[in-house]
Amino acid sequence: MTSSTRGASTLQIEVTNIDRFGFWLLVEDKEYFLPYQDFPWFRTARIEEILNVDFLHGDHLRWPALDVDLCLDSLAQPESFPLIYR
Repeated sequence: MTSSTRGASTLQIEVTNIDRFGFWLLVEDKEYFLPYQDFPWFRTARIEEILNVDFLHGDHLRWPALDVDLCLDSLAQPESFPLIYR
């Protein structure tokens, strides 16, 4: 007996690993590493706050508990989106 897949997968985004250097985020079929050095808003976040991420409009990520919004381009090319502190 073989099982067939029922319906489409609803999983679009998942945090796959968290360590002391950053965390890995699987978005659709692509995995990104978000190092705390490049994304400092997550350095002191609780695990549950990092896990609570929304995927909006096909290219927008939102962590509501941290008030952090990122576009997928900033994950793929963080050097193109430098942090500026004033």
